[in-house]
Amino acid sequence: MLKPEDVVITSLGPCRFDSPLRPAREGGFVSDSARILQQAEVSDEEPLDPSVAFEKAGPRKRIFFQPSRTTAAIVTCGGLCPGLNNVIRSATLELIFNYGVKRVLGIRYGFRGLNPQVGDPPIELTPEYVERIHYLGGTVLGSSRGPQSPELMVDFLEREQIDMLFCVGGDGTQRGAQAIFREVRRRGLTKAVVGIPKTIDNDIAHVTTTFGYATALSKAEEVLRGAHTEARQAVNGIGLVRLMGRDAGFIAAGAALVSQEANFVLIPEVPFPLDGEDGLLAALERRILRRAHALIVVAEGAGQHLFAGVTPRTDASGNAIHEDIGLFLRERIQDHFARRNIPISLKYLDPSYLIRSIPATAWDMVLSDQMARHAVHAAMCGKSDVLIASWYSHFVHIPIRTIIGQRKSVDLDDMLWTGVLATTGQPRW
Repeated sequence: MLKPEDVVITSLGPCRFDSPLRPAREGGFVSDSARILQQAEVSDEEPLDPSVAFEKAGPRKRIFFQPSRTTAAIVTCGGLCPGLNNVIRSATLELIFNYGVKRVLGIRYGFRGLNPQVGDPPIELTPEYVERIHYLGGTVLGSSRGPQSPELMVDFLEREQIDMLFCVGGDGTQRGAQAIFREVRRRGLTKAVVGIPKTIDNDIAHVTTTFGYATALSKAEEVLRGAHTEARQAVNGIGLVRLMGRDAGFIAAGAALVSQEANFVLIPEVPFPLDGEDGLLAALERRILRRAHALIVVAEGAGQHLFAGVTPRTDASGNAIHEDIGLFLRERIQDHFARRNIPISLKYLDPSYLIRSIPATAWDMVLSDQMARHAVHAAMCGKSDVLIASWYSHFVHIPIRTIIGQRKSVDLDDMLWTGVLATTGQPRW
């Protein structure tokens, strides 16, 4: 549960300049006092607590930075995600056309681009450069994992006279953004550090939906449809599809609910037994003997309890590297049916990198555009250590310090998961 101090936003100082924006209606600016309640549901057992409310995002009437003397920079970090180029484009155009910022830089290959000892020099982002990038997958700036020295990165910001830095990425990226903010504050500098949440896994805490998730569901559903077709055309056909979802099963559950064709959905939130009468293999055998085909969807982080004794590993961003549950299940399923002398035709698909590298679909285009523009509004009025979050039907400011180190997970009582159980008919492990 959040506390009132968890939602307090850092401000660089008083806003001394009139905003150059001209809203279409009177009252189009957002007041700093506007709040969106964090608590979306109340009951007699859990009454309303108005002390925990997020600061509402949006343009302010007065701004902290003088646009004509401001330099902004955008960095994309971590894995690829549909919508990254949309964020870069929308933020660049908002800065240049709406606020009149003269210089916008694109940092190359993640945080390493903020370290001159290892990184490439930045590029200048112009309307011409970003004109058509929103039709492309990936990120035109490149990306990388892993931290860099906060001291060296802030040295770079000072040398390039960068006033605001937009950090687009997931939990690891926002940890890096927090480190930059702390070093900026230690030096007494007036630089805005603003985070934009990015992950197809949709697992960032206190963010209702991250851009890229809707696109991932759309593409994953295509894969499930193909795997289901393959399974139905073979004698005892089994489709096994491994989807991304390191710590949360939103993609696997969501794609299965969209497709309505999966028979088993395995997610990190639900440890499942593999052997025995109540295990996955026995349930799969019963399904094959009854219907002669099956479709299994497994999130990459599911079933890690089956790898007891394996030494834990982490990637450059500090994220746990999971054992490959997809290949493990493929082998165990084949062995099980061979021992039972039941012929099967198993097709294994892992479309993970295909899904995350495609261009955004329409809804994610809208969401990434809105997040980018709200990030610019926040930076221009001197907000720092702040993440732009979608919170139900609103956009809000959340301190980066509040979301790092946490993970949103699938609520097993929510309609997403209960819908999966109803659609698949799988055991309630």
